[in-house]
Amino acid sequence: MDISLTINGKQQTLNTSPTDTLMHALRQAGYFSVRFGSSDGQTGAAAVLVDGRLVNSDVMLVGQAVGHSIETVEGLTHAVGDLHPIQKAFMETGAIQSGYSTPAMILATKALLEQNPNPTEADAREALSGILCRETGYVKPVEAVLRAAAYLRGEDVPPYEGPQIVDATYFAEMPPADGSDDTPDFSGGSSEIRNPKSEILTKPQVDIKLTSGVPETAVVGKPETKVDAVKLAKGNPAFVDDIDMRGMLYAKLLVSPHAHARILDIDDSEATALPGVRAVIHYKNVERVKYASGGQSYPNPPPHDQVSFDNKVRYVGDRVAAVAADTLAIAEQALKLIKVDYEVLPAVFDENEAIQPGAPIIHDEADTADIHDASRNIVHHIEAQLGDVEQGFAESDYVFERHYYVHQVQQAPIEPHIAISWWDSDERLVIRTSTQVPFHARRMVAPLLGLPVRRIRVIKPRIGGGFGVKQEMLIEDIVGHLTIKTGRPVRLELTRSEEFRSSRTRHPQTITWKTGVMKDGTLRSQKFSVVANTGAYGTHGLTVQTVTGLRGLSSYNCPNRQFDCIVAYTNLPVPGAYRGYGAPQALFGLEVHMDEIAHELGMDPIEFRRKNWVQAGDPMPIAPLLGEGEKETVTDVPTIESCGLNECFAQGMKAIEWERKFEPGWHEVPGKPHLRRGLGAAMCMHGTAIPGLDMGGASIKMNDDGSFNVLVGATDLGTGSDTVLAQMAAEVLGVPLADILMYSSDTDMTPFDVGAYASSTTYISGTAVKRAAEKVADQIRERAALMLELDSWDEIRLADKLAIAPDGRSVTLEAVALHSLHQADQRQIMANASYVSAASPPPFAGQFAEVEVDTETGQVTVTKLVMAVDAGVPINPLTASGQVEGGMTQALGYGHCEEMAYDASGNLINDEFGPYHIYRADEMPWLKAILVQTNEPTGPFGAKAIAEIPKDGVAPALANAIFDATGVRVRRIPLTPPRVYEALEQAK
Repeated sequence: MDISLTINGKQQTLNTSPTDTLMHALRQAGYFSVRFGSSDGQTGAAAVLVDGRLVNSDVMLVGQAVGHSIETVEGLTHAVGDLHPIQKAFMETGAIQSGYSTPAMILATKALLEQNPNPTEADAREALSGILCRETGYVKPVEAVLRAAAYLRGEDVPPYEGPQIVDATYFAEMPPADGSDDTPDFSGGSSEIRNPKSEILTKPQVDIKLTSGVPETAVVGKPETKVDAVKLAKGNPAFVDDIDMRGMLYAKLLVSPHAHARILDIDDSEATALPGVRAVIHYKNVERVKYASGGQSYPNPPPHDQVSFDNKVRYVGDRVAAVAADTLAIAEQALKLIKVDYEVLPAVFDENEAIQPGAPIIHDEADTADIHDASRNIVHHIEAQLGDVEQGFAESDYVFERHYYVHQVQQAPIEPHIAISWWDSDERLVIRTSTQVPFHARRMVAPLLGLPVRRIRVIKPRIGGGFGVKQEMLIEDIVGHLTIKTGRPVRLELTRSEEFRSSRTRHPQTITWKTGVMKDGTLRSQKFSVVANTGAYGTHGLTVQTVTGLRGLSSYNCPNRQFDCIVAYTNLPVPGAYRGYGAPQALFGLEVHMDEIAHELGMDPIEFRRKNWVQAGDPMPIAPLLGEGEKETVTDVPTIESCGLNECFAQGMKAIEWERKFEPGWHEVPGKPHLRRGLGAAMCMHGTAIPGLDMGGASIKMNDDGSFNVLVGATDLGTGSDTVLAQMAAEVLGVPLADILMYSSDTDMTPFDVGAYASSTTYISGTAVKRAAEKVADQIRERAALMLELDSWDEIRLADKLAIAPDGRSVTLEAVALHSLHQADQRQIMANASYVSAASPPPFAGQFAEVEVDTETGQVTVTKLVMAVDAGVPINPLTASGQVEGGMTQALGYGHCEEMAYDASGNLINDEFGPYHIYRADEMPWLKAILVQTNEPTGPFGAKAIAEIPKDGVAPALANAIFDATGVRVRRIPLTPPRVYEALEQAK
């Protein structure tokens, strides 16, 4: 029926129902800024203003909105190029990452500022508290609110300063960690100091530090506004679902209610007979083709233990069938009509129980190869050893052995998985999908659909968060099967419950660290043992745990090291890739373990770490033994070429005011004897891309006006990679960022790229862009020499949109373009390049946390988090610091409150936000990100990775801070009140 609504000041008639949600009606009317995050209003992504108040349109009915004034972000401006001051503030501060929830945040800001033109930070946080953000850590959105307020008050607002950047320094001796004031006095005369490669340097000065030697640049290293900021701030169509397609069908999944069962039969006759149902697919009518769903390079690591639809289900939420119908309501009704005859089987959920004799066998099918021992549910057994650990333990003065446990959490992007498929006019299958790996997805889905790769095109538009959960070929085969069966466009979007149950999670692990130490604190031997839980399928099971071993045994120098890992099948929902990819698990155990050893030795924990941690010039001998799964990607022992760890800890200790912990009485809270304060730290080391495997390509062409099109296969998840890559191209070509037009992630139109994972984009794709730009720059110089009648073009430089000869004469790049395209010796100035690296330079960080512990309840309140990160040269400090702030916030949830909880039958009982708690803006501790700049010689413009390392250190820093506050160790996360209280009681 026709219903009249007032939207953005205009009366509009919508063909809808009064019982439809306002969100659905607005999106049907083309207001794509209103976005789905859940159906219960928990995410706030669908927020709009109703009579000036922020309302979640996913829980408001159309009938309730009649007679009221509705505002969406589309109504803030009325012309192309216009920006509202709030939108401008969000762009300038870097408050936009994926941008999926940005329109809702902008409307929340508008509602606040109309009521309170001079808000405090607390007011801003309260205003944003109903909108969940999985990306920013809320730091920059809060800054945007306050900046917008200043704009609207008519103030002269200075340029946004951006994050703190500190040049890496090499101290002769770092400031003492114990708070003493016996810092060496170098004020008179020369002092002998050593740099990380142990070269002796003599330097008479007070400030004894060596700068990282980063050259001056024009665009690189500057806090440029994101190239996609305008469309995201204005809520323009950008995401998978922001299109209208004629004849669209809506798909729904039928999933298993049992943790382990055999399907004896499926009867879909009533469902197929329902008017409006166009297809029902399941194991009886879809070909059985084995695959592994992890979005990884060819050949995908084993085992290939999945099929599109199986006659056995292995967890609650496993696929059973899918329906395509004219409407979502019909599809949901059809699911209820499918009759499934299950034979329920015994299930096992704990990884240690799953590998015991007599446990239920989860993969008993005959057609899955390369399972290490299916009869014991052991998917893989990973082993690596350097030296002789047993001899090392015998030689050690002390041996410490401790057990730790890390749990299962979900990536929880606000945009759930969604894919739309259709036949194009050439009868090629197009899949528009929210994926991190479009090229892998195309290659992997082709055999499942029975189509050659050349007949499939995968398009990745903007993504509303990924964090690894979309490094998977997860639902693309389902929409593909349904489009092939019906000939119609098909859309499948997971509900929030399905996102929790049926997508991917982080691997739980049972961890044992055994370490031999000499009396002076030198590490002698380390054995790292893991039993990992890969759930029902082995996707990423091999590679995540390999990275666990690599990260755990690379951080500190030790002559004898051993990794022993069993990866077990269970009947839990499937773990996969999650930001950090095995490192957060390893470093929780390692960094708590190192803290414990230091205290038991009577050493300061930071001094103990510093005595053993790796530095520039040190080898990483375990790396060749723990490559990408079974692929020999690292053949030579790599050497660390840049490391800012000393400065990371110096800066982090200063920012958290580390010396307070040595002040008498500081741990007590005046007037509150039940509260105790504590400080904790952790060292972090990660990786940059997968050496010898990750490859990215780039293509650049010059336009008539001297601008450039840059085409990359790299996938921007909201990380700002499109912007960073554009900055590199602009730097080489001597133009402002505005002259670079970015195109990415379309398997038909852009060069190949492995995708967004392994912290590879800046390093791998960035080098490809830099190389392609250098080729284009040489062509421009050659053309400019022709125009200026020069014999040589080698010394022509590009700057300020000019090609400038050594004698000072110049031509504009526009003139060069027009000359090359239209006037003489015509040619298209363009080039392409690709890059794969043998190196994987590690970023480093110091993570610090301050907590208050209620000893009567076990409640832990996190009051401060500081991370100082060495990621080489930050190409864009604004986006880099945003990665650190957002990553710390996700890591805070991992260590503190997030946890997937199951009943005895394996049913997830907290499959929605709220019961599964992620931090809100008004709950956040004080956050600080510090960028410690080093110059990585193998990286483009000196860059290393930054996206994943913020996930690694928060959990152990919190556990160490709790120990500092209470003297009690908690070796299992998350650090919830019951768990901490139990530890406190046991200590009594």
